[in-house]
Amino acid sequence: MNKGKVYIVGAGPGDLELLTLKAKRCVEEADCIVYDRLINKRILKFAKPDAELIYLGKLNTEGGVIQDEINKTLVREALKGKVVTRLKGGDPFVFGRGGEEIQEILKDEIPFEVVPGITSSISVPAYSGIPVTHRGISRSFHVFTGHTMEDGGWHNFDAIAKLKGTLVFLMGVKNLDLITGDLIKNGKDPETPVGIIEKGSTSKQRVIRGTLSTIVEIAKKEDVKPPAIIIIGGVVNLREEFNWFEKKELFGKKILVTRDEKQAEAMSSVIEKKGGEAVELPLIQIEDQMKDYDYSEIKKYSCLLFNSQNAVRSFFRYLPDMRLLGDIKIGVVGVKTKEELSKVKLVPDFMPEEYIGELLAKEACDCTKEEDKILFVTSDISPNNPEEWSAKYKRNFEKLAAYKTVKIKKDKSEVEETLKGVDIVTFLSSSTVEAFVESLDGNLDGIKGVKFASIGPVTSETMKKLGLSVDIEAKIFTAEGVLKSIEEAM
Repeated sequence: MNKGKVYIVGAGPGDLELLTLKAKRCVEEADCIVYDRLINKRILKFAKPDAELIYLGKLNTEGGVIQDEINKTLVREALKGKVVTRLKGGDPFVFGRGGEEIQEILKDEIPFEVVPGITSSISVPAYSGIPVTHRGISRSFHVFTGHTMEDGGWHNFDAIAKLKGTLVFLMGVKNLDLITGDLIKNGKDPETPVGIIEKGSTSKQRVIRGTLSTIVEIAKKEDVKPPAIIIIGGVVNLREEFNWFEKKELFGKKILVTRDEKQAEAMSSVIEKKGGEAVELPLIQIEDQMKDYDYSEIKKYSCLLFNSQNAVRSFFRYLPDMRLLGDIKIGVVGVKTKEELSKVKLVPDFMPEEYIGELLAKEACDCTKEEDKILFVTSDISPNNPEEWSAKYKRNFEKLAAYKTVKIKKDKSEVEETLKGVDIVTFLSSSTVEAFVESLDGNLDGIKGVKFASIGPVTSETMKKLGLSVDIEAKIFTAEGVLKSIEEAM
């Protein structure tokens, strides 16, 4: 039998960028990925297009039945000759039951590797501004499971209460009263500081503080829910001074990205770097139209105009020889279009201050003469009017649809499910607005409380026309401009 291989991989606590390079490589290589509910779902984008994704999440992390199913799945898929990556939140060996999974696959002599992950026991406190050790306060830290054993057994709190270092309990919210009560019973000072960190390292991170004697009532009042960790000790008092993550520009905001899937990653990355949570729902697809274009036609034009990054990308992807451009002048709209042009080592001859296509056409007159041919490279749905410009500026403007924008209608239930918990929906084109409303079958009743952000006036007009509010409009008409305006509106 041609056996495959199993990677037991720690995916970290939730922040995508805390994934290790080796873990990413294991995801990229996998034929089958078995993952749980605590991983950042954006990790799955690193998977091969044909990789099988199997979700086996455990709301109750003590659940033995689903663990058996996980074990059997790993064995079954590996025995088919597949490379199987088991993605686990945090680290596989810090109460992650990775050892049990290894014991199961070893019964069939399936080869395996373990990829350590950044455990929540140190990373989540760090994200909340609480170091697990600090000179003069704590010289050690101790990590415990917050669960009782299957036979009802419990920790030796007589010994634990005597420890001088920081105490960290994972998965202990359900037993918070037992933990605090047993520590106090065994001599721990009731005034010892306690922190509970809920959804650590994510945009919904929340920190509740108290003491051993008060934290149970505070947690009830604040309705603390898993996943959460408990940290006990004097280091908790450093939070006010060391807190950094919750001060990020987009912290606490869950933002929906609706642009083309290939371009969504860049915007999502910026959102998460700024402390927000990015959710992707691609509502358009960009398709090149230049593969069969006869580039010898370019020589008849005196000037090329580009009004988007996609126009530059599509045009130059198939250009066979840069020398075909000769001394043709080039104009662009927007700094991002200029940046895209720089990737092919070209600098535009001109760029209007405002992001308006007609201003691009107007400025082209400064470097061309009457009756010259000017090619406007854009999309199939661009609202620009070459015929009107030709008459107005006495040049021969022509439009080249270098790429096609295809709207993607999603299943209504998928959109509604994706919108749960979303604070802001971003629209970077009118097409995404139209696809969004069409996917909801025009029924906007379920979007109350959600704010909408637009890239600019044209997109805003479409939003208003289709019954959406324009809560935020970018001052600079780029993805970064949208996020900047969201920051300013918060």
